[in-house]
Amino acid sequence: QEEADRAKAVVSTQSTGNKKRQTVRNLRIREDTAKYLLNLNPNSAHYDPKSRSMRDNPLKDLHHKKPSELSFAGENFVRSTGQVKEITKLQLFSWEAGERGSNVHLQAEPTKAALLHKEYVKRKDEFKNEVSSAIIDKYGGKEHISNAPPRELLLSTTEEYVEYSRTGKIVKGQEKIVPKSKYQEDIFVNGHTAVYGSFFQAGKWGYKCCRSLEKQAYCTGAASRTGANVPAKAPEPAPTNEVDRSRSLMEMHQEKMVEERKKKKEKIQEDIENPLAREERLKKVLAELDSKAAAEAAAALDERKRSYNSMADVDAEPTEEEMEAYKLRKHMAADPMSGFSSRDKT
Repeated sequence: QEEADRAKAVVSTQSTGNKKRQTVRNLRIREDTAKYLLNLNPNSAHYDPKSRSMRDNPLKDLHHKKPSELSFAGENFVRSTGQVKEITKLQLFSWEAGERGSNVHLQAEPTKAALLHKEYVKRKDEFKNEVSSAIIDKYGGKEHISNAPPRELLLSTTEEYVEYSRTGKIVKGQEKIVPKSKYQEDIFVNGHTAVYGSFFQAGKWGYKCCRSLEKQAYCTGAASRTGANVPAKAPEPAPTNEVDRSRSLMEMHQEKMVEERKKKKEKIQEDIENPLAREERLKKVLAELDSKAAAEAAAALDERKRSYNSMADVDAEPTEEEMEAYKLRKHMAADPMSGFSSRDKT
């Protein structure tokens, strides 16, 4: 009765009206347990909330029960039950028959396809029986076949020891086989008893047997283990940009800001004491801008003479003189008197 109710719930229900039409799918009865509540283990079968489907079996741990005895064994199990396998074989037969020249189509002529498949299976069984009987008549051994135990008993007992837990999981035995590499392993060349890469020193790989760091070198045995042939350890590079771990990033940032303010104050004091120094620096920056503008104008005429534009100093902040020179040379398009400036007249 529960399976019948579940089948009714899966069927689409439509409500038609004068102005609208609604379709509700994949409904379930309130009394039924939801699929995602059958097993609360997060590593259990995946549940897709959009399609309300759970393809894998959420009750895999119940080994004492068959999937057919469970209330729900996953969407994949339901799809492989009933006449699904027979229809799959029939579809495969129609495809193969069509490739061989027969006019068979499962959807267009299902009755014809079913009859041809039935006849094909019958002839196949007859041919198999004829071949097996011919082999037995020629070589004998019928008594061994008739008195043989069932195939299930022949393949059920082995010499392997396997230990199971109460839940049916394997505790001991049947360890996973380590996958082998596609490359050749444990091949010793030039008299070595270890492979290349079994020894590491001074940033290089070598052989563990003789501690040689040359890949194609011959093995010299234990004589070279004294260290005479082993190169000295490479000197470690000098540390650069060391970070003081005893201070936090906030403290380091504050110290940096204090140093910048100190340098700025010293520069302001120097400008007060020597006012001509600021003017000289400003003239120098203006001359550099003029030369740069002239170079860009010349490069615009000929692309081949264009210099390499390096981005190394992008992060460098502009100085006060550079900002002042930029403001002096900046063309103010919104200024109505910009066309009457002394710079434009000259």
